[in-house]
Amino acid sequence: MILWWLLIPVSYALGTFPTAHIVAGLVGHDPTTEGSGNPGATNVYRVAGKKAGAIVLIGDLLKGLTPSLVCLLIDGRSLALAAGMAAMVGHVAPITRKFNGGKGVATLAGLSWVLYPFVALGLFIVWIPLMKLFKRASLGSIIMVLLFPVGVLIMPETRWYEVIVAAAASAVVTIRHYENIKRLFKGEEKAIE
Repeated sequence: MILWWLLIPVSYALGTFPTAHIVAGLVGHDPTTEGSGNPGATNVYRVAGKKAGAIVLIGDLLKGLTPSLVCLLIDGRSLALAAGMAAMVGHVAPITRKFNGGKGVATLAGLSWVLYPFVALGLFIVWIPLMKLFKRASLGSIIMVLLFPVGVLIMPETRWYEVIVAAAASAVVTIRHYENIKRLFKGEEKAIE
């Protein structure tokens, strides 16, 4: 039903929910002016502590998972993919904060757990040793998002447009990590302790 597609702007609005600002703000921190200045789980972890970082991670994950799951149950994969992507765009480019948002990793992961659970599980399994070895959240995130469209491509139920959308999402998140990539090449990226 055409009316269900109205859930896409609703999903975008959900993606703009300022999880990091609220959680960090409750303990007296502003993630946009402290640390890396990024309103994401890693920066909140650094400036406001492990518990705050974990809450932001879960919140940002739910921003992608919730609309994807609801729309999958309502109208199938196409609407779920569109809603999950809208939520990710809302997180990365929130109109409420002059299009200056997070990097989209956790929100994209939420979408992945709904539509591509085996891909999400495989990427999580890859992420764990990367984090243990290099202790750089950005490196693990970049590798995961670059592998994401490959994982989507090899899934048997995947449609051609899903691969294109996955590649576009991967490109957006990778571009959002531009500064991290520069710091990684210079050896200046901070470790996660």
